[in-house]
Amino acid sequence: MSMAQHPRAAFALVALLASGLAAASGLEWPEWRGPGGQGHASPEARNLPVQWAADTHVAWRCDLPGRGWSSPLIDGDRIWLTTAIETEARPEDVQRRLKSNTGDQPLTLLEKVEFMALCVDRRNGKLLRTVPLGTERDPQWVHTLNSYASPTGVMEKDRVYLHFGTFGTYGLDSSSGRVLWANTNLHIMHENGPGSSLVLSGQHLVFHLDGSDSQSVVALEKKTGKVAWRTSRSGMMNANPQLKKSYATPAIMRLDGKDVLLSQGADWLYAYEPATGSELWKVKYGNLGFSLSSRAVFGHGNMYLCTGYARSEVHAIRLDANPPSHAWKYAKGAPTMSSPLLVGDELYFVSDTGGMFTCLDARTGAEVYRERLGGNHCASPLLADGRIYLCDREGGTTVIEPGRQFRRVAVNKLPGQIMASPAAVTDSLYLRTDKALYRITKGKP
Repeated sequence: MSMAQHPRAAFALVALLASGLAAASGLEWPEWRGPGGQGHASPEARNLPVQWAADTHVAWRCDLPGRGWSSPLIDGDRIWLTTAIETEARPEDVQRRLKSNTGDQPLTLLEKVEFMALCVDRRNGKLLRTVPLGTERDPQWVHTLNSYASPTGVMEKDRVYLHFGTFGTYGLDSSSGRVLWANTNLHIMHENGPGSSLVLSGQHLVFHLDGSDSQSVVALEKKTGKVAWRTSRSGMMNANPQLKKSYATPAIMRLDGKDVLLSQGADWLYAYEPATGSELWKVKYGNLGFSLSSRAVFGHGNMYLCTGYARSEVHAIRLDANPPSHAWKYAKGAPTMSSPLLVGDELYFVSDTGGMFTCLDARTGAEVYRERLGGNHCASPLLADGRIYLCDREGGTTVIEPGRQFRRVAVNKLPGQIMASPAAVTDSLYLRTDKALYRITKGKP
């Protein structure tokens, strides 16, 4: 572990702010992984369905244009998502690129990508607005498991903020869909496409720009989109540029009576002062911790994070230690894409491939059980109405009772792939597949 100067880290879970949005505004589903960003639906999400199919318990289905893995943002009668419209290059342009390609990098065969905001009517599933945001010609490539619209934005009263990594960040009036500002001046080489989602911190929007060419954390003024600060990563990383990239999402925590931005990059966990971006401390968690795309969770004085490739591990970092330090780590079946889920004294996660579902004792890291669900997983798990929902890339959703004994309640199926994390508001689940957004309810449509 390497430490810069650091504050005394007195942990207070009740002060979890992880964007601060839910507590401040009361919005129903304002960011990735719900109010507070921890994968927990609010207590108002009740009487949720546990069984459904394409023709059963579907209140509505809204077909979505383009391709995107961002999760829905929900409040009132509006649901906001992002998407990207991909246009393939002409055959002659494909041949030109093939001839000029050195073989050092993957090759994109797209002429352009158009970035869009989508607004869906929550009551009936109609597509209310399709808002053009920007166009990128001859864009960077994305991984086959990624999209150009994978980051999830963030909402507050009357505003929705949307993010596409190097391709831009946008502020919109959530009632009219009017674009208030755009920042398309922050560029990196993602290598596999954008992934880090937005969080709200006071007057700032914060996100990671950890590419193979440069690595930093950025805060934009939420009223104007102008850069408030940008702080480069200071930790020593692997010399290979491919091992410097990351797609994780930060969080705001209350430590020692102050807000602290906790930010996971390649190999290192950093703490920053949210208003200025000044580095407070850093903890090294590995020599090959890169390309991580999960979001950490908090409890019992710990921060629980996944380290990413090459061999992912789950680490518990003690934030109430002085200085912060490792509590325990666990190496079997740790995900690189989906996030962990903390429920009471148990920590749950599912592997990317094969669907190995693991439950650990969150205080000690001891294994409680491991069960194979099957399927391949990118979406992060959700706790809602006392149950855990796990969506897989094959369109399935497994429902599990939390606890120290494995209890599978149901397995459900929708057509298409599920890459986006689910949402739960009042009596409904919202599931985004590669083709559509579904509202699932217990009652008949």
